Amino acid sequence: MKKPRQVRIIAGQWRRRRIRFPESNDLRPSPDAVRETLFNWLSNDLVGSVCLDLYAGSGAFGFEAASRGASSVVMVESHGPAIKHLSETQNLLNAHSVIEGVIEIRHEKALHYLESAAQKFARKFDIVFIDPPFKEMNAGEICQSLITHNRLNNGALIYIESRAKKSPANSPLPIPPTWHIIRECQRGMVQSTLIKT
Repeated sequence: MKKPRQVRIIAGQWRRRRIRFPESNDLRPSPDAVRETLFNWLSNDLVGSVCLDLYAGSGAFGFEAASRGASSVVMVESHGPAIKHLSETQNLLNAHSVIEGVIEIRHEKALHYLESAAQKFARKFDIVFIDPPFKEMNAGEICQSLITHNRLNNGALIYIESRAKKSPANSPLPIPPTWHIIRECQRGMVQSTLIKT
């Protein structure tokens, strides 16, 4: 059996705490530099925000958001072993701070979570992290589902992580025409895009 891997929380109340996650080809935690750039972009929007971490994986985005002052974070993940580690991390952080009610972990597929009838009257979100395995990239479908199922507060921010573009001529992200890219950067194989709805 392969040993669990780790990433660290960069800042906030759990700064430098380690998050463990299982070895898997489908789990691709964002490098520290990518996450640091993203959370610098979000620095004025995080405190008190309601966040949705789709394809939570290691939980690096969701736990980082909670560490930096988000009022609540929903983490959605379909991979069983990853769910186990997310729950273990949540329990570990519970022992050191008041986190009750801040983080909710859902074991289901991203689209199912958005489309489920049980979610009809669920909360809306201020910030959404969309970071699927590159081979499963379906950002257009996810974005449309967020609109169709009324999951966004006014002016919500959407972060999409995708495989880096090989050239400017590559197809742009399939986002709704009324949404606007406000930040973009590329590091190695990773393209980071922040969108204002």
